[in-house]
Amino acid sequence: MNIALFGGTFDPIHRGHLNVARAAARRFRLREVWFIPADIPPHKQKAIITSYFHRYSMVTLAVANEPDFLPSLLEAPEPEAHMERRPSYTIDTVRKVKAGLRRGDRLYFLLGADAFRDIAKWHKVEELLRECEFIVAARPGYSLESVASSLPKALRPTLKELRADRLEEALRRRGVTLHLLPETHEDISATHIRRAMKKHGGQLKKLVPDAVADYIRKEGLYKKVAGG
Repeated sequence: MNIALFGGTFDPIHRGHLNVARAAARRFRLREVWFIPADIPPHKQKAIITSYFHRYSMVTLAVANEPDFLPSLLEAPEPEAHMERRPSYTIDTVRKVKAGLRRGDRLYFLLGADAFRDIAKWHKVEELLRECEFIVAARPGYSLESVASSLPKALRPTLKELRADRLEEALRRRGVTLHLLPETHEDISATHIRRAMKKHGGQLKKLVPDAVADYIRKEGLYKKVAGG
């Protein structure tokens, strides 16, 4: 069975996320896509983000009619109040999932090209890149070569390897498997959603699933935050 983990802040989940997941599911014959909201995204530890409860609730609503898309609590806050909260490191999540897979299951991690640009800064990234295959959702102008250039230096292909047109082979020798998902023509961000809310939410349902739009209005989310 092919499984993809789709991690992120999901603040909030929007139609762009769903379209990327659908495209990946078709191209890589994914049986399941797990949407994993991060409790404390490592790259946003000082940022103000919506509570985990709201973000997970919106993910659950967004995928309710998608039988192969599953909301996941893998990075939910620890229930013990006395425990110190720590960032949601992807490598911990991936290893937890792999421990429960069966022989023959194939694990992918799905993310956007913008997020992959910072991959070299991720926690234990060299180990992470060898743990599973990565699907990178492209934007206009991206190629596998440009994506690979964001890898940490120890895993980055040499100029000679790039010129020899043996990029995938060179990456495999390093234990890295990257797949480029062609552009999905979706350009939605949290900034767009917050702007829509400032305009009384008139365009909100064009950006997020209807059930998510209703939840945002009911809970009064994103009205006070203007940034992205």
